[in-house]
Amino acid sequence: MANINPIFGPNRLKLGIFGSNGRSPTMSLVSELYKVSWPMALETARLADEAGFEAIVPYARWKGYIPGEPGDPTGTVLEPFTFAAGIAQATRHAAVFATSHAPTVHPVMAAKMASTVDIISGGRFVLNVVGGWNKPELEMFGAPLREHDQRYEYLAEWLKIMERLWADPNEFDFHGEFLSINRGSSMPKPLQQPRIPIMNAGGSDRGRSFACEHADMCFIIIKSEDPEKIRAEVQSYRSEARDRFGREIGIWTIGSVIQRDTVEEAEAYLRHVTIDQQDVRVADAWMELQLEHAQLMAPEKMAAFRRRFVEGAGGFPLVGTADDICERFDLLADCGIDGVLLTWVDYIDGLNRFVADVLPQMEAAGLRAPFHPTIPSAPVADIFPSAIRQGEFS
Repeated sequence: MANINPIFGPNRLKLGIFGSNGRSPTMSLVSELYKVSWPMALETARLADEAGFEAIVPYARWKGYIPGEPGDPTGTVLEPFTFAAGIAQATRHAAVFATSHAPTVHPVMAAKMASTVDIISGGRFVLNVVGGWNKPELEMFGAPLREHDQRYEYLAEWLKIMERLWADPNEFDFHGEFLSINRGSSMPKPLQQPRIPIMNAGGSDRGRSFACEHADMCFIIIKSEDPEKIRAEVQSYRSEARDRFGREIGIWTIGSVIQRDTVEEAEAYLRHVTIDQQDVRVADAWMELQLEHAQLMAPEKMAAFRRRFVEGAGGFPLVGTADDICERFDLLADCGIDGVLLTWVDYIDGLNRFVADVLPQMEAAGLRAPFHPTIPSAPVADIFPSAIRQGEFS
């Protein structure tokens, strides 16, 4: 694997931003909630890129959570491959990702799009592969929601075709259980060889096995704040990857950041955003889509599950002062976490606070080395002088 991609870089704890191609994952009605526009997406990418973040990760969504309401803002999301191509052109350092739900795009198309973005980025592309879980979205594509384990069988076949398209200079036939390719080929090849790096967020036993076998970055949602439990979960992935598949993997997670000058201010703002101003309709609709998980969880665990996703995509809580947040990062790194994707209520405000106050603390703690951009990107305000704070698609 070529090591030009920053996800393989030396920082003890790598950082990324998650979800800047759509509305902030925080399920809230506050006016400052991040709503995507292209100027806003560029500004968040520029801030992260010039601060040395390693990853910019969009999510894939084709339909909002509230049934029968096409205007539901949770469905107003820029398409991830196109988004990645634009962000790649506007950045110089960070890895740019696309998230692809395999049943929604043919592997020949996905392989070509991924190669194109990898070339645009100069070898900084990563593909986040998903087997598909959102039934209303898949029905819109005429694709079945397969039985849980079968989704991973399909995903493995889909990925196998793409990997061959990325590397094989010759035409080939492929006839599997789900997909058939006749005289398949794809040119140009990606810059990263033998393949583009892969991220996957398998959480079940079958999902974990898929991630350990195929992914370079295994993405986990941390359910506990007990260091021993976090360490055990991380070790379960590393052990399976090494013992079953002879592979070394990176372990990443997600964190939801609320940073203020005092703990009291941060906790008060968290209550305001996620309790007083909770977007109850969106949260209820999202929970309705989680019936598969609900069957496996006790009611109190489902309540905690809901709370974490209301706060920000199930992220590990990073709430408090810059010192507090740095201490939480140190805990995660000590438990074996390699990288954290971050969300905020307001991405611009959150990134500015974070870069000014948390990054220096992380550098002093030995979690990251100082970053000095060699070619700064153009300020977005020079490109879109009056549109930075406008949610064009809200």
